[in-house]
Amino acid sequence: MSADILILTGPPGSGKSRTARALASTYPRSVHLHTDDFWHVIVSGAIPPYRPESEDQNHTVMRVIQRAAAAYAAGGFVTVVDGVVGPWMLDHFRRAAGEDAARLHYVVLRPSREEALRRAQHRTGPDALVDEEPILSLWDQFSDLGRLERHVIDSTHQEPAETLRCVQEAVASNAFVLEAGPRG
Repeated sequence: MSADILILTGPPGSGKSRTARALASTYPRSVHLHTDDFWHVIVSGAIPPYRPESEDQNHTVMRVIQRAAAAYAAGGFVTVVDGVVGPWMLDHFRRAAGEDAARLHYVVLRPSREEALRRAQHRTGPDALVDEEPILSLWDQFSDLGRLERHVIDSTHQEPAETLRCVQEAVASNAFVLEAGPRG
């Protein structure tokens, strides 16, 4: 049986990367897959993943991430996938689920729109997404998750340690496990 795959997602500024690193370090055998890294390895022809014309590229990258996560999990590593993995990308993971596949947890960190923007715009580094339009657009895409709304943790007023604790409790409860989807 494979180890679990934990998808920790949300809009920019939700605290997912910090939480994912901390969460992965709590397991004796674990991997932190920072999805941004998979986009950064595209050397030529990359399209910013928040642009509408990047859809084909984004599905390709998500298939690569899913396969990497599945391979690590099959090797016995709890795998924390950290990035913008909205419901529109979950089929890549659900189709791969099967009898021997990893359990798939889906946890969405979602601070208020204003807090997400504030946090995201205070990040530094050459690849930090700080532009208001894509940040708010991505937040809006996570604002109403329908039947997946039960997978949301409001991280608006949480310190990093509290967010980590809430995610650990969510994973331990198994309430955030996704069912397998149809194979395609």
